[in-house]
Amino acid sequence: MSQKPGVHSLEGFSAIGTGIYLRSAHEQCQDTTLPNVILIFGWMGAQLRHLQNYTHAYTKLYPNASQIVVRCNPDVFWTTTGTRQRRLMPVIDALEALHCFPSSSSAQPPPRILTHVFSNGGSLQMTLLGHMLQRKYGSALIQRFITSVLILDSCPATGSLKTIKLAFSAVIRNPILRVIVLTMMYTLHFIGLGLSLVLGKRIMLMENLRIEMWNPRVLPWMGLHTPRLYLFSRKDKLIPWQDVTQHAETAKERGIDARCELFEESEHVAHIRVEPERYWASVQDIWAAAISKENVEDQRLLE
Repeated sequence: MSQKPGVHSLEGFSAIGTGIYLRSAHEQCQDTTLPNVILIFGWMGAQLRHLQNYTHAYTKLYPNASQIVVRCNPDVFWTTTGTRQRRLMPVIDALEALHCFPSSSSAQPPPRILTHVFSNGGSLQMTLLGHMLQRKYGSALIQRFITSVLILDSCPATGSLKTIKLAFSAVIRNPILRVIVLTMMYTLHFIGLGLSLVLGKRIMLMENLRIEMWNPRVLPWMGLHTPRLYLFSRKDKLIPWQDVTQHAETAKERGIDARCELFEESEHVAHIRVEPERYWASVQDIWAAAISKENVEDQRLLE
């Protein structure tokens, strides 16, 4: 019996790894003003039927772009780094197949990459992928200008015991398992807090994540030229809007082209339910900003 799309699979996608899905474009994108690779990092526990709302929209907006979707299971917070890296290897394989990295072939046009990240869970997956790519390619990706954008939906934020409870309670329905997981997360939280005080340096997971997200090369094809868009809401109970605003302001101070879209009535990672037109217009606008930077760079090279 075939699986119902949106429940156990993503319509139009192939599973290429554990929680990783690929939609290959049927024909090469000839329009150099559009993205040809879209990389989506889902929030913790995101169901495929919810992620499909975004993949469908991107397929309509940019039909000739390949899409890679990376899910985030709750165990990302306690699984070893080695295990998480092995799970992300198919993403690197797919990006290589889509010619996103330097190769011996000069015939391939440079990639145009749109990265869309949801919540702290998606941010953790993205930053780990960035470390893996940096180790593999080093400075090779810095040698050329790559048109790219970074879209941050409902992230990042430091988090607290309250938000930890809300986040894991939303994705773990079994009450016994929920108690076990929350106990483990609380323990890890207090161990990290204690070690931070004793050692005099930050080793809290979410605090380190916020710091890493200020890196303009959080993914190696990005840089100060990469515009980033923060999408967040005053009504988000998991990610305080003040935390996101502060992160964006600090990013601007560090030279990053950071822009904010603050919603008033939407819940966590639910902005498209309330104002879909505004949401997708913001996405298109930030991509247009990236293309403008590309045109400026092309003009500079011609001078």
